[in-house]
Amino acid sequence: MRIDTHAHVYPRDYLDLLADYGVDTRVHRDLGADDTAEDLHARFALMDRAGVDVHVVSVAPMTGLFADAVPAVTTSRMINDRYRKLVEQYPDRLRAFAAVPLPHVDAAVAELDRVLADPGVLGVTVTTTVAGRPLTDPAFEPFWAELDRRATVLYVHPAGADAHSTQIADAHLTWMVGAPVEDMVAAAQLITAGFPSRYPNVRILNSHLGGAVPMMLRRWDNQARFEAPDAPLPPSTAARLMWYDTVTHGSTAALRAAVDELGADRLVLGSDFPYQSGERYVDAVRYVARSGLDPAAAHDVLDVNAAQLLGLTGR
Repeated sequence: MRIDTHAHVYPRDYLDLLADYGVDTRVHRDLGADDTAEDLHARFALMDRAGVDVHVVSVAPMTGLFADAVPAVTTSRMINDRYRKLVEQYPDRLRAFAAVPLPHVDAAVAELDRVLADPGVLGVTVTTTVAGRPLTDPAFEPFWAELDRRATVLYVHPAGADAHSTQIADAHLTWMVGAPVEDMVAAAQLITAGFPSRYPNVRILNSHLGGAVPMMLRRWDNQARFEAPDAPLPPSTAARLMWYDTVTHGSTAALRAAVDELGADRLVLGSDFPYQSGERYVDAVRYVARSGLDPAAAHDVLDVNAAQLLGLTGR
């Protein structure tokens, strides 16, 4: 089964609700990612062209991570209910990662209780930072413990927060530079804090190959002995306990580096639809086969690993 783990659906009325709460949604509108019949049928036709069977849809970075619990809960419940209906309507084409109302931990755990029993919901999505706080914030421990108890997939996506750097924000580099930096920093924080081994049942899936993670692991191993001496595992070992999607915007060099450093079994197909659409979407899938990988490894990345990670083998 060919599963695209990195795809988005942004219903217009959901974006309108976020905008009412003060979120800037402009860049995420009118991309062909609405849940109208027209947009969905165009999506499915594009998936067919690329040989993709299923989209696992997520709403990050358009998650309602509000300091006030009311809008956080309201927006999470709205998008999760919409996703559940979509999966029920199109069970052969769609699955979902649910949103959670962090940083409100009790509410986030309650939302896990509410949505994860649905067989179409395969896990949870969070952003690389939550209202400016890292995923490793000690206050989030009960949330992580619940994810671990449930053996849940946790999909980590950039927040679009400029990596909290004015050098990125002021240069208008939010997505070109800031997003992969956020990926890399979040992965490094999880690694040095020991989360992949502390919560071994949480299947952590990082977007965009984890940013520059494949290129940094040897440096991290060398530097960790004095900069992160309390890390329970060498960074390269901990990194191989997580998974990574293949969104590289067609960079075969980046993909080969990830296979060399992380292993082909750690990679799952991702496209970043609708930000890669049309021919770019098709190439986001096909570039894996033309990357120079061993054909068996390319097959696993395209057609095997995601089903195993998500528990869809044999379905």
